[in-house]
Amino acid sequence: MSNFDQNFETARLASLAEQHSNIVKVTGEVVFRAEDDEDRLSGTSWTLEEDIFDQVTESGFKLHLIELLDAFIAHRGQCNELPKKEGIVRFGDGDLSIEWLPDGSTHLSKGDS
Repeated sequence: MSNFDQNFETARLASLAEQHSNIVKVTGEVVFRAEDDEDRLSGTSWTLEEDIFDQVTESGFKLHLIELLDAFIAHRGQCNELPKKEGIVRFGDGDLSIEWLPDGSTHLSKGDS
């Protein structure tokens, strides 16, 4: 029996959006991928509608989101919840959402990233 909490990711993303409301009002997305052989984040690719990448980094948003993604991947691995290796975090208009994708779906899974 899985102990996966469906609200785990949603609640933490909502909290991060509230903490960094000035960042998530801008439209953007983060494609992410986990290691093939373990449940750890291996790479991200950021796309932002506005040139705020310095602000994303300096505010701590980037680090907080990366830490959350790593925790989400580990949690899904512990609970055997699929998919668990790749996805996209989208933000804009003050919201943050996550979409998990089948393995091999993102450009990060094509070649060595």
